[in-house]
Amino acid sequence: MLRRFGQITVLLALLVVEVPMILLSVVMLVLSVAMGMVFLFPPQARMVRRLAELNRRLMRAWTDLPIEAPYLPKPPPPVPQADGMYRSDRTLYRSPRIPAWNDRWKWLISDPATWRDDLWLLLDPLVKVALLPLFILLPPQGLRLYALWSDLLLGATAASRLAGQVSHLKRTRNLATDSQAAEMRRIERDLHDGTQARLVAIGMTLGAVEQLVDNDPASAKALLAKAREASSETLSELRRVIRGIHPPVLAERGLGDAVRALAMDSPLRVTVEVDLPHRPEPPVEAAAYFAVSELLSNAARHGDARSATVDISSSGADLRITVTDDGMGGADPAKGSGLAGIERRLSAFDGVLALNSPPGGPTTVMMEMPRALPEHWSGNLSKLPRRKAILVTFLWATAWCPTFPQGFVPAIFKVIDFDEKSWFLALHLPEVWHWPVIIGMIALGLTMHAMAIRIPATHNREQWMAEATPTKPWCS
Repeated sequence: MLRRFGQITVLLALLVVEVPMILLSVVMLVLSVAMGMVFLFPPQARMVRRLAELNRRLMRAWTDLPIEAPYLPKPPPPVPQADGMYRSDRTLYRSPRIPAWNDRWKWLISDPATWRDDLWLLLDPLVKVALLPLFILLPPQGLRLYALWSDLLLGATAASRLAGQVSHLKRTRNLATDSQAAEMRRIERDLHDGTQARLVAIGMTLGAVEQLVDNDPASAKALLAKAREASSETLSELRRVIRGIHPPVLAERGLGDAVRALAMDSPLRVTVEVDLPHRPEPPVEAAAYFAVSELLSNAARHGDARSATVDISSSGADLRITVTDDGMGGADPAKGSGLAGIERRLSAFDGVLALNSPPGGPTTVMMEMPRALPEHWSGNLSKLPRRKAILVTFLWATAWCPTFPQGFVPAIFKVIDFDEKSWFLALHLPEVWHWPVIIGMIALGLTMHAMAIRIPATHNREQWMAEATPTKPWCS
Protein backbone atom coordinates (compact mmCIF):
# COMPACT_ATOMS: atom_id res chain seq x y z
CA MET A 1 0.00 0.00 0.00
CA LEU A 2 2.84 2.38 0.80
CA ARG A 3 4.33 1.64 -2.59
CA ARG A 4 1.04 2.62 -4.26
CA PHE A 5 0.90 5.87 -2.28
CA GLY A 6 4.45 6.60 -3.39
CA GLN A 7 3.53 6.02 -7.03
CA ILE A 8 0.48 8.27 -6.75
CA THR A 9 2.64 10.94 -5.11
CA VAL A 10 4.96 10.82 -8.13
CA LEU A 11 1.98 11.20 -10.47
CA LEU A 12 0.68 14.21 -8.59
CA ALA A 13 4.18 15.70 -8.39
CA LEU A 14 4.33 15.63 -12.19
CA LEU A 15 1.67 18.36 -12.16
CA VAL A 16 4.50 20.73 -11.30
CA VAL A 17 5.90 19.93 -14.77
CA GLU A 18 2.63 19.53 -16.66
CA VAL A 19 0.99 22.86 -15.78
CA PRO A 20 3.90 25.06 -16.94
CA MET A 21 4.28 22.82 -20.00
CA ILE A 22 0.61 23.38 -20.90
CA LEU A 23 1.15 27.14 -20.86
CA LEU A 24 4.37 26.89 -22.83
CA SER A 25 2.81 24.51 -25.37
CA VAL A 26 -0.17 26.80 -25.93
CA VAL A 27 2.15 29.76 -26.54
CA MET A 28 4.33 27.79 -28.95
CA LEU A 29 1.32 26.44 -30.87
CA VAL A 30 -0.25 29.89 -31.17
CA LEU A 31 3.02 31.35 -32.43
CA SER A 32 3.43 28.46 -34.86
CA VAL A 33 -0.05 28.64 -36.34
CA ALA A 34 -1.06 32.30 -35.99
CA MET A 35 2.31 34.01 -36.33
CA GLY A 36 3.89 31.66 -38.86
CA MET A 37 6.76 30.60 -36.57
CA VAL A 38 6.56 27.00 -37.76
CA PHE A 39 10.05 26.27 -36.44
CA LEU A 40 8.52 26.22 -32.93
CA PHE A 41 6.20 23.30 -33.68
CA PRO A 42 8.73 20.42 -33.83
CA PRO A 43 10.34 21.23 -30.45
CA GLN A 44 6.88 21.61 -28.90
CA ALA A 45 5.80 18.21 -30.23
CA ARG A 46 9.03 16.54 -29.08
CA MET A 47 8.69 18.12 -25.62
CA VAL A 48 5.16 16.76 -25.15
CA ARG A 49 6.15 13.36 -26.56
CA ARG A 50 8.90 12.98 -23.98
CA LEU A 51 6.44 13.63 -21.17
CA ALA A 52 3.89 11.27 -22.73
CA GLU A 53 6.52 8.54 -23.06
CA LEU A 54 7.44 9.01 -19.41
CA ASN A 55 3.77 8.47 -18.52
CA ARG A 56 3.56 5.33 -20.66
CA ARG A 57 6.73 3.95 -19.09
CA LEU A 58 5.45 4.58 -15.56
CA MET A 59 2.07 2.96 -16.29
CA ARG A 60 3.74 -0.11 -17.82
CA ALA A 61 5.96 -0.50 -14.77
CA TRP A 62 3.27 0.18 -12.16
CA THR A 63 0.18 -1.50 -13.59
CA ASP A 64 1.51 -4.02 -16.15
CA LEU A 65 -0.74 -2.38 -18.74
CA PRO A 66 1.16 -2.59 -22.07
CA ILE A 67 0.70 0.95 -23.40
CA GLU A 68 2.42 1.01 -26.80
CA ALA A 69 3.69 4.18 -28.44
CA PRO A 70 1.16 5.29 -31.09
CA TYR A 71 3.41 7.34 -33.34
CA LEU A 72 3.67 6.85 -37.08
CA PRO A 73 7.10 5.74 -38.37
CA LYS A 74 9.67 8.46 -38.91
CA PRO A 75 10.21 9.60 -42.51
CA PRO A 76 13.30 8.17 -44.22
CA PRO A 77 16.26 10.51 -44.81
CA PRO A 78 16.20 12.45 -48.09
CA VAL A 79 17.76 10.68 -51.07
CA PRO A 80 19.67 12.72 -53.65
CA GLN A 81 18.57 12.67 -57.26
CA ALA A 82 20.84 11.71 -60.13
CA ASP A 83 22.13 15.30 -60.32
CA GLY A 84 22.93 15.37 -56.58
CA MET A 85 20.06 17.72 -55.71
CA TYR A 86 17.44 17.04 -53.04
CA ARG A 87 13.77 17.54 -53.83
CA SER A 88 11.15 18.75 -51.37
CA ASP A 89 7.78 19.15 -53.08
CA ARG A 90 8.61 21.28 -56.16
CA THR A 91 11.79 22.83 -54.80
CA LEU A 92 15.35 21.56 -55.24
CA TYR A 93 18.05 21.97 -52.59
CA ARG A 94 21.76 21.33 -52.58
CA SER A 95 21.74 20.15 -48.95
CA PRO A 96 19.45 17.54 -47.37
CA ARG A 97 18.89 19.64 -44.24
CA ILE A 98 15.86 21.62 -45.42
CA PRO A 99 14.10 18.62 -47.08
CA ALA A 100 14.74 16.58 -43.92
CA TRP A 101 13.30 19.37 -41.76
CA ASN A 102 10.24 19.65 -44.02
CA ASP A 103 9.65 15.90 -43.88
CA ARG A 104 10.01 15.87 -40.11
CA TRP A 105 7.62 18.83 -39.73
CA LYS A 106 4.99 17.24 -41.96
CA TRP A 107 5.40 13.94 -40.10
CA LEU A 108 4.79 15.58 -36.73
CA ILE A 109 1.86 17.74 -37.79
CA SER A 110 0.09 14.97 -39.75
CA ASP A 111 0.45 12.32 -37.03
CA PRO A 112 -2.84 12.06 -35.06
CA ALA A 113 -0.81 10.94 -32.03
CA THR A 114 0.76 14.41 -31.85
CA TRP A 115 -2.62 16.01 -31.23
CA ARG A 116 -3.70 13.20 -28.92
CA ASP A 117 -0.60 13.95 -26.83
CA ASP A 118 -1.57 17.62 -26.65
CA LEU A 119 -5.12 16.71 -25.65
CA TRP A 120 -3.79 14.36 -22.97
CA LEU A 121 -1.51 17.08 -21.62
CA LEU A 122 -4.40 19.55 -21.48
CA LEU A 123 -6.81 17.18 -19.70
CA ASP A 124 -4.40 15.21 -17.53
CA PRO A 125 -4.33 17.68 -14.59
CA LEU A 126 -8.16 17.70 -14.52
CA VAL A 127 -8.26 13.87 -14.57
CA LYS A 128 -5.78 13.64 -11.73
CA VAL A 129 -7.79 16.08 -9.65
CA ALA A 130 -11.02 14.17 -10.40
CA LEU A 131 -9.40 10.88 -9.38
CA LEU A 132 -7.85 12.31 -6.21
CA PRO A 133 -10.53 10.85 -3.85
CA LEU A 134 -10.06 7.42 -5.42
CA PHE A 135 -6.27 7.78 -5.20
CA ILE A 136 -6.63 8.38 -1.46
CA LEU A 137 -9.30 5.78 -0.60
CA LEU A 138 -8.47 3.00 -3.09
CA PRO A 139 -4.96 3.58 -4.46
CA PRO A 140 -4.66 0.37 -6.58
CA GLN A 141 -8.04 0.89 -8.24
CA GLY A 142 -7.36 4.59 -8.76
CA LEU A 143 -3.98 3.90 -10.33
CA ARG A 144 -5.52 1.26 -12.61
CA LEU A 145 -8.25 3.65 -13.71
CA TYR A 146 -5.66 6.31 -14.43
CA ALA A 147 -3.67 3.81 -16.50
CA LEU A 148 -6.79 3.10 -18.58
CA TRP A 149 -7.18 6.83 -19.14
CA SER A 150 -3.56 7.07 -20.26
CA ASP A 151 -4.03 4.13 -22.61
CA LEU A 152 -7.10 5.79 -24.10
CA LEU A 153 -5.17 8.83 -25.35
CA LEU A 154 -1.54 7.69 -25.33
CA GLY A 155 -1.89 4.07 -26.45
CA ALA A 156 -1.38 2.71 -29.95
CA THR A 157 -4.29 2.55 -32.37
CA ALA A 158 -5.00 0.03 -35.09
CA ALA A 159 -3.90 2.61 -37.67
CA SER A 160 -0.54 3.24 -35.96
CA ARG A 161 0.11 -0.51 -35.59
CA LEU A 162 -0.70 -1.04 -39.25
CA ALA A 163 1.54 1.86 -40.26
CA GLY A 164 4.37 0.38 -38.21
CA GLN A 165 3.93 -3.01 -39.85
CA VAL A 166 3.87 -1.42 -43.31
CA SER A 167 7.05 0.50 -42.51
CA HIS A 168 8.68 -2.70 -41.27
CA LEU A 169 7.68 -4.53 -44.44
CA LYS A 170 9.16 -1.73 -46.54
CA ARG A 171 12.45 -1.94 -44.65
CA THR A 172 12.45 -5.70 -45.00
CA ARG A 173 11.74 -5.46 -48.71
CA ASN A 174 14.57 -2.98 -49.17
CA LEU A 175 16.98 -5.17 -47.22
CA ALA A 176 15.96 -8.20 -49.26
CA THR A 177 16.44 -6.22 -52.48
CA ASP A 178 19.86 -5.02 -51.34
CA SER A 179 20.88 -8.57 -50.42
CA GLN A 180 19.72 -9.86 -53.78
CA ALA A 181 21.59 -7.10 -55.61
CA ALA A 182 24.76 -7.87 -53.62
CA GLU A 183 24.37 -11.55 -54.44
CA MET A 184 23.97 -10.79 -58.14
CA ARG A 185 27.11 -8.62 -58.06
CA ARG A 186 29.03 -11.44 -56.40
CA ILE A 187 27.88 -13.93 -59.02
CA GLU A 188 28.76 -11.49 -61.81
CA ARG A 189 32.21 -10.94 -60.29
CA ASP A 190 32.83 -14.68 -59.95
CA LEU A 191 31.80 -15.32 -63.54
CA HIS A 192 33.79 -12.35 -64.86
CA ASP A 193 36.99 -12.95 -62.91
CA GLY A 194 36.94 -16.73 -63.03
CA THR A 195 34.84 -18.55 -65.59
CA GLN A 196 34.90 -15.86 -68.26
CA ALA A 197 38.69 -15.45 -68.00
CA ARG A 198 39.20 -19.20 -68.32
CA LEU A 199 36.90 -19.41 -71.35
CA VAL A 200 38.82 -16.57 -73.03
CA ALA A 201 42.09 -18.39 -72.32
CA ILE A 202 40.68 -21.61 -73.81
CA GLY A 203 39.60 -19.71 -76.91
CA MET A 204 43.09 -18.22 -77.32
CA THR A 205 44.65 -21.66 -76.84
CA LEU A 206 42.43 -23.18 -79.50
CA GLY A 207 43.38 -20.32 -81.84
CA ALA A 208 47.05 -21.16 -81.35
CA VAL A 209 46.27 -24.83 -82.01
CA GLU A 210 44.76 -23.88 -85.36
CA GLN A 211 48.01 -22.20 -86.36
CA LEU A 212 50.24 -25.06 -85.17
CA VAL A 213 48.23 -28.11 -86.19
CA ASP A 214 49.80 -28.30 -89.66
CA ASN A 215 53.38 -27.19 -88.95
CA ASP A 216 53.96 -28.43 -85.40
CA PRO A 217 51.47 -31.22 -84.47
CA ALA A 218 53.32 -32.04 -81.24
CA SER A 219 52.93 -28.52 -79.90
CA ALA A 220 49.33 -28.46 -81.05
CA LYS A 221 48.64 -31.67 -79.07
CA ALA A 222 50.28 -30.17 -76.01
CA LEU A 223 48.09 -27.08 -76.27
CA LEU A 224 45.00 -29.25 -76.74
CA ALA A 225 45.87 -31.09 -73.53
CA LYS A 226 46.15 -27.74 -71.72
CA ALA A 227 42.83 -26.66 -73.20
CA ARG A 228 41.22 -29.86 -71.97
CA GLU A 229 42.59 -29.33 -68.46
CA ALA A 230 41.42 -25.71 -68.53
CA SER A 231 37.92 -26.76 -69.63
CA SER A 232 37.77 -29.26 -66.74
CA GLU A 233 38.81 -26.55 -64.27
CA THR A 234 36.28 -24.17 -65.81
CA LEU A 235 33.53 -26.75 -65.40
CA SER A 236 34.47 -27.29 -61.76
CA GLU A 237 34.47 -23.55 -61.13
CA LEU A 238 31.13 -23.15 -62.87
CA ARG A 239 29.70 -25.86 -60.63
CA ARG A 240 30.98 -23.96 -57.58
CA VAL A 241 29.25 -20.81 -58.82
CA ILE A 242 26.02 -22.77 -59.32
CA ARG A 243 26.28 -24.17 -55.81
CA GLY A 244 26.74 -20.61 -54.59
CA ILE A 245 23.48 -19.61 -56.28
CA HIS A 246 21.38 -22.54 -55.07
CA PRO A 247 23.02 -25.88 -54.27
CA PRO A 248 21.32 -28.82 -56.01
CA VAL A 249 21.49 -30.88 -52.81
CA LEU A 250 19.45 -28.17 -51.04
CA ALA A 251 16.68 -28.38 -53.62
CA GLU A 252 16.72 -32.17 -53.76
CA ARG A 253 17.45 -33.28 -50.18
CA GLY A 254 16.50 -30.35 -47.97
CA LEU A 255 18.23 -28.18 -45.38
CA GLY A 256 19.58 -30.97 -43.16
CA ASP A 257 21.39 -32.92 -45.90
CA ALA A 258 22.58 -29.71 -47.55
CA VAL A 259 24.23 -28.56 -44.29
CA ARG A 260 25.75 -32.03 -43.83
CA ALA A 261 27.22 -31.81 -47.35
CA LEU A 262 28.50 -28.34 -46.48
CA ALA A 263 30.13 -29.77 -43.34
CA MET A 264 31.91 -32.43 -45.38
CA ASP A 265 33.45 -29.77 -47.64
CA SER A 266 34.47 -27.54 -44.72
CA PRO A 267 38.07 -27.58 -43.46
CA LEU A 268 36.64 -27.75 -39.92
CA ARG A 269 35.46 -30.83 -38.06
CA VAL A 270 31.77 -30.03 -38.15
CA THR A 271 29.06 -31.88 -36.22
CA VAL A 272 25.55 -31.40 -37.55
CA GLU A 273 22.38 -32.18 -35.61
CA VAL A 274 19.02 -31.69 -37.33
CA ASP A 275 15.60 -32.09 -35.74
CA LEU A 276 13.01 -30.91 -38.24
CA PRO A 277 9.85 -33.01 -38.71
CA HIS A 278 9.24 -31.49 -42.16
CA ARG A 279 11.05 -29.29 -44.66
CA PRO A 280 10.68 -25.51 -44.44
CA GLU A 281 9.72 -23.48 -47.49
CA PRO A 282 12.49 -23.12 -50.15
CA PRO A 283 13.22 -19.41 -49.41
CA VAL A 284 13.61 -20.21 -45.71
CA GLU A 285 15.89 -23.15 -46.50
CA ALA A 286 18.06 -21.00 -48.75
CA ALA A 287 18.41 -18.23 -46.16
CA ALA A 288 19.30 -20.71 -43.41
CA TYR A 289 21.76 -22.63 -45.61
CA PHE A 290 23.73 -19.58 -46.73
CA ALA A 291 23.75 -18.20 -43.18
CA VAL A 292 25.31 -21.43 -41.89
CA SER A 293 27.74 -21.44 -44.84
CA GLU A 294 28.89 -17.91 -44.05
CA LEU A 295 29.33 -18.69 -40.34
CA LEU A 296 31.43 -21.80 -41.02
CA SER A 297 33.51 -19.87 -43.53
CA ASN A 298 34.09 -17.08 -40.99
CA ALA A 299 35.08 -19.60 -38.32
CA ALA A 300 37.67 -21.17 -40.63
CA ARG A 301 39.09 -17.97 -42.17
CA HIS A 302 38.89 -15.41 -39.38
CA GLY A 303 38.42 -17.36 -36.17
CA ASP A 304 41.20 -19.98 -36.54
CA ALA A 305 38.68 -22.58 -35.42
CA ARG A 306 39.31 -26.30 -35.67
CA SER A 307 35.81 -27.65 -34.98
CA ALA A 308 32.24 -26.42 -35.05
CA THR A 309 28.76 -27.63 -34.16
CA VAL A 310 25.58 -26.85 -36.07
CA ASP A 311 22.23 -27.51 -34.42
CA ILE A 312 19.04 -27.04 -36.47
CA SER A 313 15.76 -27.49 -34.64
CA SER A 314 12.24 -26.16 -34.35
CA SER A 315 10.33 -24.54 -31.53
CA GLY A 316 6.73 -24.72 -32.61
CA ALA A 317 6.60 -22.77 -35.85
CA ASP A 318 9.98 -21.09 -35.23
CA LEU A 319 13.16 -22.28 -36.93
CA ARG A 320 16.23 -22.13 -34.66
CA ILE A 321 19.83 -22.59 -35.75
CA THR A 322 22.84 -22.51 -33.43
CA VAL A 323 26.41 -22.52 -34.73
CA THR A 324 29.27 -22.85 -32.24
CA ASP A 325 32.99 -22.93 -33.01
CA ASP A 326 36.15 -23.18 -30.87
CA GLY A 327 37.88 -20.24 -32.52
CA MET A 328 39.57 -17.26 -30.93
CA GLY A 329 36.32 -15.28 -30.60
CA GLY A 330 36.04 -11.52 -30.71
CA ALA A 331 33.61 -11.49 -33.64
CA ASP A 332 32.06 -8.08 -34.26
CA PRO A 333 29.37 -7.35 -36.88
CA ALA A 334 30.73 -3.80 -37.26
CA LYS A 335 34.10 -5.13 -38.51
CA GLY A 336 32.74 -6.63 -41.72
CA SER A 337 32.78 -10.27 -40.63
CA GLY A 338 29.73 -11.13 -42.74
CA LEU A 339 27.34 -11.05 -39.81
CA ALA A 340 25.67 -7.90 -41.12
CA GLY A 341 24.96 -9.71 -44.39
CA ILE A 342 23.47 -12.63 -42.48
CA GLU A 343 21.23 -10.21 -40.56
CA ARG A 344 20.03 -8.71 -43.83
CA ARG A 345 19.29 -12.17 -45.19
CA LEU A 346 17.36 -13.17 -42.05
CA SER A 347 15.48 -9.88 -41.85
CA ALA A 348 13.42 -10.90 -44.89
CA PHE A 349 11.79 -13.45 -42.58
CA ASP A 350 11.74 -11.26 -39.44
CA GLY A 351 14.70 -13.31 -38.27
CA VAL A 352 17.00 -12.32 -35.41
CA LEU A 353 20.65 -13.08 -34.77
CA ALA A 354 22.21 -13.30 -31.32
CA LEU A 355 26.00 -13.36 -30.99
CA ASN A 356 28.19 -14.35 -28.05
CA SER A 357 31.88 -14.15 -28.95
CA PRO A 358 34.16 -13.22 -26.04
CA PRO A 359 37.87 -12.79 -26.72
CA GLY A 360 39.48 -16.21 -26.68
CA GLY A 361 36.28 -17.92 -27.74
CA PRO A 362 34.20 -19.89 -28.16
CA THR A 363 31.85 -18.14 -30.57
CA THR A 364 28.15 -18.98 -30.50
CA VAL A 365 25.67 -17.59 -33.01
CA MET A 366 21.97 -18.28 -32.56
CA MET A 367 19.56 -17.49 -35.37
CA GLU A 368 15.79 -17.67 -35.14
CA MET A 369 13.18 -17.16 -37.84
CA PRO A 370 9.74 -16.82 -36.21
CA ARG A 371 6.76 -18.48 -37.84
CA ALA A 372 8.98 -19.70 -40.68
CA LEU A 373 7.82 -23.32 -40.50
CA PRO A 374 4.53 -24.82 -41.72
CA GLU A 375 1.87 -24.19 -39.09
CA HIS A 376 0.02 -27.47 -39.67
CA TRP A 377 2.77 -29.50 -38.01
CA SER A 378 4.28 -26.90 -35.72
CA GLY A 379 2.27 -27.90 -32.68
CA ASN A 380 2.18 -24.25 -31.63
CA LEU A 381 -1.25 -23.28 -32.86
CA SER A 382 -3.01 -20.92 -30.52
CA LYS A 383 -5.46 -22.67 -28.22
CA LEU A 384 -8.87 -21.34 -27.29
CA PRO A 385 -9.48 -20.33 -23.69
CA ARG A 386 -11.47 -22.88 -21.74
CA ARG A 387 -14.67 -20.80 -21.83
CA LYS A 388 -14.55 -20.40 -25.60
CA ALA A 389 -13.57 -24.05 -26.11
CA ILE A 390 -16.61 -25.20 -24.10
CA LEU A 391 -18.87 -22.86 -26.06
CA VAL A 392 -17.56 -24.10 -29.43
CA THR A 393 -17.95 -27.73 -28.34
CA PHE A 394 -21.53 -27.04 -27.25
CA LEU A 395 -22.32 -25.32 -30.55
CA TRP A 396 -20.96 -28.19 -32.66
CA ALA A 397 -22.73 -30.76 -30.48
CA THR A 398 -26.16 -29.12 -30.63
CA ALA A 399 -26.30 -27.05 -33.84
CA TRP A 400 -27.44 -30.06 -35.85
CA CYS A 401 -30.68 -30.31 -33.89
CA PRO A 402 -32.40 -27.03 -34.90
CA THR A 403 -30.84 -27.18 -38.35
CA PHE A 404 -32.08 -30.56 -39.51
CA PRO A 405 -34.62 -32.50 -37.34
CA GLN A 406 -36.32 -29.30 -36.17
CA GLY A 407 -35.75 -27.28 -39.35
CA PHE A 408 -35.24 -28.88 -42.75
CA VAL A 409 -37.04 -32.17 -42.02
CA PRO A 410 -40.36 -30.60 -40.87
CA ALA A 411 -40.05 -28.16 -43.79
CA ILE A 412 -39.91 -31.12 -46.16
CA PHE A 413 -42.90 -32.68 -44.37
CA LYS A 414 -44.86 -29.45 -44.85
CA VAL A 415 -43.95 -29.22 -48.53
CA ILE A 416 -44.97 -32.82 -49.33
CA ASP A 417 -47.96 -32.54 -46.94
CA PHE A 418 -46.84 -35.54 -44.89
CA ASP A 419 -49.15 -35.91 -41.90
CA GLU A 420 -46.62 -36.87 -39.23
CA LYS A 421 -45.81 -34.66 -36.26
CA SER A 422 -43.46 -37.01 -34.39
CA TRP A 423 -41.11 -34.95 -32.17
CA PHE A 424 -40.95 -31.96 -34.54
CA LEU A 425 -41.67 -28.93 -32.35
CA ALA A 426 -43.05 -26.68 -35.09
CA LEU A 427 -45.68 -29.20 -36.20
CA HIS A 428 -47.16 -29.39 -32.69
CA LEU A 429 -47.94 -25.66 -32.70
CA PRO A 430 -50.92 -23.97 -34.34
CA GLU A 431 -50.58 -24.09 -38.13
CA VAL A 432 -50.09 -20.35 -38.39
CA TRP A 433 -46.82 -20.78 -36.48
CA HIS A 434 -45.45 -23.73 -38.48
CA TRP A 435 -43.40 -21.87 -41.07
CA PRO A 436 -42.16 -19.06 -38.77
CA VAL A 437 -40.88 -21.63 -36.26
CA ILE A 438 -39.35 -23.81 -39.00
CA ILE A 439 -37.55 -20.83 -40.53
CA GLY A 440 -36.48 -19.69 -37.07
CA MET A 441 -35.09 -23.15 -36.27
CA ILE A 442 -33.09 -23.25 -39.51
CA ALA A 443 -31.77 -19.75 -38.89
CA LEU A 444 -30.83 -20.67 -35.31
CA GLY A 445 -28.98 -23.80 -36.43
CA LEU A 446 -27.10 -22.04 -39.19
CA THR A 447 -26.17 -19.24 -36.80
CA MET A 448 -24.81 -21.77 -34.31
CA HIS A 449 -22.74 -23.40 -37.04
CA ALA A 450 -21.40 -20.01 -38.12
CA MET A 451 -20.49 -19.12 -34.54
CA ALA A 452 -18.72 -22.45 -34.07
CA ILE A 453 -16.57 -21.62 -37.11
CA ARG A 454 -16.12 -17.92 -36.43
CA ILE A 455 -15.02 -18.06 -32.78
CA PRO A 456 -11.81 -20.08 -33.42
CA ALA A 457 -11.10 -18.13 -36.62
CA THR A 458 -11.43 -14.79 -34.83
CA HIS A 459 -9.27 -16.00 -31.95
CA ASN A 460 -6.52 -17.19 -34.29
CA ARG A 461 -6.59 -13.90 -36.21
CA GLU A 462 -6.34 -11.87 -33.00
CA GLN A 463 -3.52 -14.10 -31.81
CA TRP A 464 -1.68 -13.64 -35.10
CA MET A 465 -2.12 -9.87 -35.03
CA ALA A 466 -0.80 -9.76 -31.46
CA GLU A 467 2.28 -11.79 -32.45
CA ALA A 468 2.91 -10.01 -35.77
CA THR A 469 4.84 -7.11 -34.26
CA PRO A 470 8.05 -6.21 -36.14
CA THR A 471 11.18 -7.83 -34.80
CA LYS A 472 14.52 -6.15 -35.29
CA PRO A 473 17.75 -8.10 -35.73
CA TRP A 474 20.17 -7.55 -32.89
CA CYS A 475 23.59 -8.60 -31.77
CA SER A 476 25.09 -8.66 -28.30
